[in-house]
Order: sequence, then C-alpha cells, then structure tokens
Amino acid sequence: MAIFDSTARRQLPAEPTYRTPPHNIEAEQALLGAILVNNEAFYRVSDFLEPKHFLEGIHQRIYELASSLIRAGKMATPVTLKTFLPVDLDIAGLTVNQYLARLAAEATTIINAEDYGRTVYDLSIRRDLITIGEDMVNLAYEAPVDATPQSHIEDAERKLFELAETGRFDTGFQRFTHALTTAVDMAARAYQREERLSGLATGLRDLDKYMGGLQKSDLIVIAGRPGMGKTALATNIAFNVAHSFQPQTKADGTVEAVDGGRVGFFSLEMSAEQLATRIISEQTEIASSTIRRGQITDADFEKIVAFSRTMQELPLYIDETGGISIAQLAARARRLKRQRGLDLMVIDYIQLLQGSTRRSTENRVQEITEITTRLKALAKELNVPIVALSQLSRQVESRDDKRPQLADLRESGSIEQDADVVLFVYRDAYYLKNAEPRDYNSSEHGEWQAKYEKVKYQAEVIIGKQRHGPTGTVPLHFNGQFTRFGDSVDVAHLPDRFD
Repeated sequence: MAIFDSTARRQLPAEPTYRTPPHNIEAEQALLGAILVNNEAFYRVSDFLEPKHFLEGIHQRIYELASSLIRAGKMATPVTLKTFLPVDLDIAGLTVNQYLARLAAEATTIINAEDYGRTVYDLSIRRDLITIGEDMVNLAYEAPVDATPQSHIEDAERKLFELAETGRFDTGFQRFTHALTTAVDMAARAYQREERLSGLATGLRDLDKYMGGLQKSDLIVIAGRPGMGKTALATNIAFNVAHSFQPQTKADGTVEAVDGGRVGFFSLEMSAEQLATRIISEQTEIASSTIRRGQITDADFEKIVAFSRTMQELPLYIDETGGISIAQLAARARRLKRQRGLDLMVIDYIQLLQGSTRRSTENRVQEITEITTRLKALAKELNVPIVALSQLSRQVESRDDKRPQLADLRESGSIEQDADVVLFVYRDAYYLKNAEPRDYNSSEHGEWQAKYEKVKYQAEVIIGKQRHGPTGTVPLHFNGQFTRFGDSVDVAHLPDRFD
C-alpha cells in the first residue's frame, strides 16, 4: 500500500517486501528423525529424494551420511552418525550429539515418511523454479547484444525440461560413488538381459556384439554415399527398437523401457508417407515400387493391412518437417520425451539441418560444427542414443578401394570429433551394378554376372570409430528389393533362390 506525506503531498514508495524461498524445516527434521529411528523409512524416499533437495546444509550432510551407511548394510543412528560430523559444530546453539538426539526424539512415524519426503522434494523443485524464473527475468533485462530472444527461450526450455524430467537442474559436481553406482547398475542390467547388452538392441546380432547395443547419451553417426542404404539401416534399427518395446512403471509413476524403446524419427528428406511405405516394404517383403503403383495382389493387401494394425501400436513417432534448425529439433525432442517418452532418436540427415546462429550460417563448416556439437549435448541432456545420418564427400569415388574412411566425412571434422560411434555403410554390389557391361551376350558380361550374384546380397557396416569398443567390419545381409538389412548368413546354408 502506498504511503502519503501530508506536507509534501507526494507519494512515497511502500516498504519493500522480502519473501523467503519455499521451505519447511520441520518436515526436513521430521523425515531425518524417522530415518534415524527406523532405517526402513529411508527406502520409502530413496527413489526420488537426494541430499540436494534439503534446504539446510546440515540436513543435506545428515541425509547423505545416512544414505551411505544404510546402503552399505550398516545402521544409521545418532550414535553412528556423530562420528562423521565435526564435534565442535554449532547447530542453532546445539552440539552435534544434542541435535541428532533431538531429531530422533521428535521423529515422525515411518508411515508418514514418504509424505514428508514428497514435501521436501516439492519445495526443492519450487526453489529451482524460482531460480529459473529469476534468471529469465534478469537475462531479458540485461541481454547481451548478440543474444536473441529465441536463444533465451531455448535456454529456459532446456532448464525447465531438465527440471521436469529428473530434477537435475544445475547439479554441478557429483560424488564419484554416484557415477560408480550408475555404472554398476548398467552392468547388472546387461548381465540380466538375455542378449547380454548394456544398450538398446539394434536387432542386428553381429552389430550388437561389436557395440553392446546403442548406448545412452551416445551420438552415433551412420555415413555413406548416396544409394548405400543409410536410411534403410536407420529405419531397420528404428523399427526393431520400437517393435521390441516393453514398458515398466517405476515407483515414482514414470514409465521406463525394460526392452526396446520409444523412437523419435526426424525425417528431413522423405515425407512421413514415404518413410511408412519403406517400413511396410521392409517388414512385409512387398516392393515399395509395387505398393506405390498399386500392383499388389489381394494377399499382399491383406498382409499390408495386418502389418498396419501392428504399426499403430508401435511407439514410433515421425517428424517430417524439412529445413528445421538444430534449436527447433532440440525443442521438439524435449517435448516428445516429456509428453510421450523417448529412448532413441534418429535424424535423417545432418546436412539437411540448419544452424541456429547467424554467424554459423555464414560458414558451412561452422554450421556443421555447431550442429554436431549440439547433437552430442542433446544426447547427454536427454540421456538417449542419437543416430544421425551423414553424407560422405565425393573423394570416395576417386579411389580404387571405395570403402569409406573417417577422412571422407563431409564438410567438417567435427562429425568425427563429436561422434561417439561412426558407422560406414558399404556395398560392393552398388559399384559393381554401375559397371555392368553393355553387351549382354559377351563372356565379359558372364563374368560380371557371376561376380554380381556373389555380392548381390552382401553389405558391410564398417565401424570407423567407437569410444568404448573395438573398430572393425560387420558383414550384413541386404535385400535391395525391400531395402532390408539382416544378419549375415553363410551362402552355402541358404536354399536355392529364384529371382
């Protein structure tokens, strides 16, 4: 309310108000007391509550110590905890012994532990929201000259997404034991799985053996010359992952994938209808050209209808918007994960993305550098593998051995630098097909025909780079008619084919 000076007859500013951040010290104390009295209370809140969610520093330290002791199979009591805290510590006029004893004496029951834990957690999230809001306001008032409003929106959206997904906004440093626990959990999941993979299974046995599946937070680049089958390999993997999806509801109500996963496919080159037709062709073994021309039989049509019903249940989401920027792609990916879940992202392909800053768009190399750097950052932020397709430069064609190398990655060395895994798709049949002799009756054509039949169904995925595994060549089977990759088999074990 405004205050008026009767003599000067002018309005004076009201007394400034001060608002403290949302907190509930009593709830923190009651929860800690419950844990110290009955360690079973810890397991009621350990799935979602971390030390950082407590406002008071001493409470953070007590919860962290109690967590370590309980997880180690030891008792967390006022007696066992006091040896890990400074003896001369003053807590509101109380010694460490007195404060721990008071927490235990005023403890709530184990039945109410989860409710108090939720209160502490929710208030922590509110404090983080206030911090994000204040940062948004301050940045809008004092924006740098080269910063655009769009970049402010993207930054705010990123922070809000991190907060909404995992509550890890501005976590900073973490104890090594936390990272160690995560690594051990990953190894345990790999051991428990039937296929012994730590990542998402691609559905291609030999490729999974080399890579251990698609690892979370990895940027996986699939590169090749046009016509080699990059998109076919990507759609095969995307379908296999989505088709294997088995959900499980966690204690906090979120859904995680026990097997397979939810897939977001950014098709920057093909329309959603073209991509769907290709997947139908791959899975029903009906040539896509036959489908497009309507030259299908009644049996083919029934097969397509049956497969379409299966596809409707798959968690495979397609964005066909062309020419989008890396910032727009990141925003849509965050939205998809928040609304429907996301376990794998596919981008077809890198060179069709645009940079988000004016400086980067003036130089193509800088633009690709920005795109790959932000894709890697996005993979870590979303904690999902990102499969990004890339073109190769024409210098491959000038060599006798046309198998691609890392130096062939087009337009920027940043693709090689930022990628965790680089896969090259190569098929001898592609180049041999173009070298077919024109004289069909010549002996030369007969020799060519024998060579072509030998490699017609052969493909290679060359692992040119892998941060956490070996490099090498993985042989695959490829059916060009249906653009479908599969596990390689010994030709001697195949039945006779009639083409």
